[in-house]
Amino acid sequence: MAARTRFYLNKQDAKWKGVCAGIADYTGVEVLWVRLGMAGLALIAQQWWVIAAYFIVAAIVDPKPIGLYQNADDQKFWQGVRSNPKRSTAEVRSKLRDIDRRLADMETHYTSRNTALADEIERLR
Repeated sequence: MAARTRFYLNKQDAKWKGVCAGIADYTGVEVLWVRLGMAGLALIAQQWWVIAAYFIVAAIVDPKPIGLYQNADDQKFWQGVRSNPKRSTAEVRSKLRDIDRRLADMETHYTSRNTALADEIERLR
């Protein structure tokens, strides 16, 4: 399976080589703003190295594999992991901690000496 944290050229949303679409996919920024930024650097700020860097990246980087993400939520999650891995792990820990607490509450309720619950379970059998 392809690494979801790597930078890939995005040929599916590409206008030309897929570099700007790949940057947008990698960072989570709207592709229009990436394209305008690249054009602004190249034309207005006269940073001609941007054009050379564009061709070098297009030649070196692999295209994004088809089906890298299952859905849009999966894509947003991996973009968040790339931008701030510590925050992502903290969010996952928090969710797992909440699930663990809820399971412990259910276990405590089920194993307690609650006669009303025991009677209800017996009636269901």
